[in-house]
Amino acid sequence: MTTYQSRLKSREEVAEGTMAFHLEKPGGFQFKAGQYVDVTLINPPETDSQGIIRTFSIANAPYENELLVATRMRNSAFKRVLATTPLNTELKLEGPMGSFTLHKNTAKAAVFLAGGIGITPFLSILRQAAKENLPHLLYLFYSNRRPEDAAFLGYLEDLAKSNAHFMFVPSMSEMGKSKREWKGERGFINREMLAKHFCDLKGPIYYIAGPPAMVAAMREMLMKAGVDEDDIRTEEFAGY
Repeated sequence: MTTYQSRLKSREEVAEGTMAFHLEKPGGFQFKAGQYVDVTLINPPETDSQGIIRTFSIANAPYENELLVATRMRNSAFKRVLATTPLNTELKLEGPMGSFTLHKNTAKAAVFLAGGIGITPFLSILRQAAKENLPHLLYLFYSNRRPEDAAFLGYLEDLAKSNAHFMFVPSMSEMGKSKREWKGERGFINREMLAKHFCDLKGPIYYIAGPPAMVAAMREMLMKAGVDEDDIRTEEFAGY
């Protein structure tokens, strides 16, 4: 694992309570779509017991000339500093790490099950797949409480329109609390929702990313449906 110097180039709100941070891509930094990186604050103005290092999936594709990370904003010293520190502030990166990457067998579809900010590694994979015009069939089921909470929702809708190999199925579980109109799926991702798109759930490779409870529920659902454990890959996103 290699250490790099980077800088915070810009930041933006990508959903209510979720921010994206654009980082300088260090020279020589190469990664695979779906990998993650450790970000360390250098001499931050405040710290707390959770420390000065956080792990983030890289949300942009390897071919792009920046690094993009996104996170739910919690009341921690790390996130307060990241949200307010001046642009061009130096950061330390370690990585890339992880094997949560797209399989090579193009005969098997990839089914991505994302909860909340668990969307970030899939965003990287989908961007790279579109760039390379990969032949894999890609399905993304993306669960949020409301459209207001769904980071990168508009981008993913546009990507699905432009990539014939990609099907996007967003679902909202608390539309009663939303001010927006919603014509898509409602409720949590479940076996019935998947069955609308697959005659046999045992065919694809499944990738699950989101809060630990969501990841556990999705794994259990797939196992009960007879999916081979070797065809299930997971990454948990703790809410720190």
